[in-house]
Amino acid sequence: MSLYSALYAGVSGLSAQSSAMATVADNITNVNTIGYKGVSAQFETLVTGGSLTGNYSAGGVSATPKALISKQGLLQASSSLTDIGIDGAGFFVVRTSAGADGATAYTRAGSFTTDSSGYLRNTAGYYLMGWPLDAQGKYVNNGSESAMQPIRPNALTGAATPTTAIQLRANLDATAEPVTGYTAGDMASGDVTPQFARSVEVYDAQGSAHTLTFNFVKTGANTWQAEITGDPADITSFNDASGNAVTVDPAATKPVMIASKTVSFKPDGSLDLGTDTSLFGDLQVAWSNQAQAEPITLDLGASGQFNGLTQFGSSSALLSSTIDGGMLGTVASVKISDTGVVSAVFDDGTSRAIYQLPLATFQNPDGLTRISGNAYLVSEQSGNVAINEPGTVGGGKISASMLEASNVDLAAEFSNMILFQRAYSASSKIITTVDDMLQEVSNLKR
Repeated sequence: MSLYSALYAGVSGLSAQSSAMATVADNITNVNTIGYKGVSAQFETLVTGGSLTGNYSAGGVSATPKALISKQGLLQASSSLTDIGIDGAGFFVVRTSAGADGATAYTRAGSFTTDSSGYLRNTAGYYLMGWPLDAQGKYVNNGSESAMQPIRPNALTGAATPTTAIQLRANLDATAEPVTGYTAGDMASGDVTPQFARSVEVYDAQGSAHTLTFNFVKTGANTWQAEITGDPADITSFNDASGNAVTVDPAATKPVMIASKTVSFKPDGSLDLGTDTSLFGDLQVAWSNQAQAEPITLDLGASGQFNGLTQFGSSSALLSSTIDGGMLGTVASVKISDTGVVSAVFDDGTSRAIYQLPLATFQNPDGLTRISGNAYLVSEQSGNVAINEPGTVGGGKISASMLEASNVDLAAEFSNMILFQRAYSASSKIITTVDDMLQEVSNLKR
């Protein structure tokens, strides 16, 4: 009997509109949830028979929720240095716990803060994952989670890092008298007194300081000789310009020459490197305390520039120096750059890049499985995850000190609320009307 099908259709309408109203309720209550992605109700017909001849049997309607995960939310400025948003596609890789047994999830909620153990964790309790950087700022991306670690900047407190770079700016007096008869090693041996010398402190992996001295003597017009020397009691060996290891006599009393080079200047006083890209190669030194040492890159300026060694008619002087490495103090704060590099800022004002944030992308992000805490899991509909650097392979870019707001349109949700309420009332009218008609059928036997 068609009346019964109409009754069931009305019931299906009540159920469908109830489900639709539930999506509206979820969206409205999460309108201020950071990174929340709204859900829309999609209606589809239920058909009991394909033929339209004879008696018609009503099928009804069902509501299917559709996640709007791929819809971008508005990026809003934040005062926190560890708040991050994503402009474009992609998700932060997070874990439910700091241990290796934690389950991996993906989220757009970038409100991360440092917890009591020093880890970066968002308000839902998910731990931010990243690739750890080595001393040269490199990391391993094997496309899986195995190379990632929970980000814990405070773990560097009290640690040490070896020196890997020295940058010097100095002026050599153009009016100095040239020294004749110079041969390499004369300044180290004491046969020639340097006309200008400055010492710098470098550090091994244990944080111990070692002294290297830069010595200069003028040998001709626009020509100087430079020697880098060290304490023989502090050095066991070093690599010469050809890369050969040279063993240092521990009984030596005079400074050991680690490197020697001719320094040329152009007529305008700028450095003249000729066809070389740098004045010295990397210094490879083995310290007597057996502490690990990294190759030290020297930056004494570029050819034709005034950003390193110069030669002007004023007193020789060290203008500035920058040497990395040393004992790391207490981590005072954490900052995240627009490229996704996480840096620890120490109480002495220095900073160190420690992690690179990845972004996870999916072929169908709307097919991800939603879980509590505004996070998602991989599903059959989403496809496999691809983990890459921000801004590559279709991924979005990271915006530091920004948060992605909910993508819910409050005006649209209130409009939908009215529509679903009216549709629910109309479906209830179907039931009451069919009830009246069935009552008429029952009254036929009187």
